[in-house]
Amino acid sequence: MSSAVPQRIVLKFGSGILTKVSTPEPDPVQLRKLVEAVALLKQAGHAVVVVSSGAVASGLKPLEFSQRPSGDVTTLQALAAVGQTHLMHAYESLLRDHGLHVAQLLVTHEDFENGERAPRVKAVLERLLEFPQVVPVINENDSVAVEELRYGDNDKLSARVAQFWGATTLILLTSAPGLMRDMKKPEDGPIPVVDDIESVLHHAEEEKSRLGTGGMISKLRAVQDAVNAGIDCIIASGRHAEQIPAIVAGGGVCTRFPGKK
Repeated sequence: MSSAVPQRIVLKFGSGILTKVSTPEPDPVQLRKLVEAVALLKQAGHAVVVVSSGAVASGLKPLEFSQRPSGDVTTLQALAAVGQTHLMHAYESLLRDHGLHVAQLLVTHEDFENGERAPRVKAVLERLLEFPQVVPVINENDSVAVEELRYGDNDKLSARVAQFWGATTLILLTSAPGLMRDMKKPEDGPIPVVDDIESVLHHAEEEKSRLGTGGMISKLRAVQDAVNAGIDCIIASGRHAEQIPAIVAGGGVCTRFPGKK
């Protein structure tokens, strides 16, 4: 991948990289670093769409919750309704420092499946991207939809957006530096390139059963959908947002999944 050629990039920010490590509240330092990376990509001539989690986490403090409630979907929806406004305000404030503005798009999975709605969503997204100073930030409409609240962290949504928009690159930013060679030996680093996702899904499922986490499986499933649609995919650490421009240019520490052409 060469940064000399303008790309259509979808960046997915998960809750794990938008919140503090010690407490489930938004991390302003992290958000600033991520926004700076977006600004640099825009300056380099790339078209950028952000798929952002973090609405529920952003609603915890205003509604005086010390931690995210589990199992109570209605309360999670209420938290998302309040938190989404705080999240967008934070994006707008930080983007403004770079001469940019946020455009909020709240969607449900049905918006991409419905024959009448899907063309409208795509038309609005394309029109927004005609304005170079605008960064569309997409999130699932958690206040009315519950699929993401129950099952995932916007991985599937980011892959759908990438396919829907015709992105060249999908970058999933997580707390890990990529798909690790060996979870027990982090010093071995991530696998640089994966050509056959099926061969690593089994490894990820084993990690889930041992560690009780399913985050990487969700990402690999999303990557598989996007790769099959011809989109180059990358899993990298969102805790090192400063390397995002280098990753787009073909460097950085990450795992790459070449799209099937």
